[in-house]
Amino acid sequence: MDLPVELPPLDIPALLRQHGLHPDKRLGQNFLIDHASIGKVIEAAGLQKQDIILEIGAGLGNLTRHLAARTRQVVAVELDDRLVPALRQVLEPFPNVRIVQGDILSLSTSDLFHPPLDGGYLVVANIPYYITSALIRHLLESSPPPQRICLTVQVEVAERICANPGDLSLLALSVQVYGSPRIAARIPAGAFYPPPKVDSAVVRVDLYPQPVIPTHQLDGFFRLTKAGFGQKRKTLRNALVNGLHQPASQIESLLHTAGIDPRRRAETLSLAEWKTLVEVGSSKAG
Repeated sequence: MDLPVELPPLDIPALLRQHGLHPDKRLGQNFLIDHASIGKVIEAAGLQKQDIILEIGAGLGNLTRHLAARTRQVVAVELDDRLVPALRQVLEPFPNVRIVQGDILSLSTSDLFHPPLDGGYLVVANIPYYITSALIRHLLESSPPPQRICLTVQVEVAERICANPGDLSLLALSVQVYGSPRIAARIPAGAFYPPPKVDSAVVRVDLYPQPVIPTHQLDGFFRLTKAGFGQKRKTLRNALVNGLHQPASQIESLLHTAGIDPRRRAETLSLAEWKTLVEVGSSKAG
C-alpha cells in the first residue's frame, strides 16, 4: 500500500541498539515497523493536509513521521522518557511535530495544543493494549473531543468495540454512544517489533456531533450499563437489582415501562433500548 510521502525506512532494532534501549513489556511496547501496515493506518485515518493530529504512544516515531508528512500539526505523546531522545532524533526533520513526554490518561487534551485549537483534531495511534479501555473513555470524554479516532488495538478488542446487539459489551456501548466504529484494517503480529502474541486491527471511530444519550443523562446511562454487565450470567432483572441495590419490584417496573423483557441479558439490548431505559429511569426519578 502506498504511503502519501516516501520516507526512508526506519530501522527500529538498530535505533534501539544505538540508544541502548530495549522494548519494555510492562509498557506494552510493540513498535509498528511494517511499511504496508503503516500505510493501512494512514489510509484508515482519512487524513487531510489541514488536519491536526494527536498521537498517543509515539514510541520511536515511525508512524509519527508519516503523520507529520501528511498533516498540518502532530502532537506526539510518549510516556517512556527513555525513548524521547531517539524520538527527537527521528522527528528532527519535522518542525510541525510537538513531543510531549507524559501519561495521556493524566493529561488534558485542551492543554496539549499550542496555540489552542480553532477547530477539531484527530487521534491516530498504535496504543499499548493494556490501556485500551481507559484511553478510549478518556478520549471520548475529553474537552474538546476529537472528531475521529483511529487506533491500532488487539483484534479481539476491535471486534468487541464494533459488536452488534446480541453480543454487546460495556466497552462497545461506551464507544457506540459517542460515535460509529468500524474495523478499517487488520495488521498481523509480524508487523511489529517485537511481535505481540496476537494480531491487531485498526479501529476507526467517527464521533457524532452529540452523544446518542444526552449529556445530562450519561451518568445514569453508565450507572445502568455497569450494573447490567456487572453479572453477565444473570438476567437483566437480577443484574440491575444487585448492581443498583434497588427492590426487585422497582426494577421490574422500570423494565416493563421500557418494554424490555426482564429475562433478557444485558448483551442482547441495543443502544436504542438502553437509551429508552435511561429515559424511563430519569422520568421515574423525576
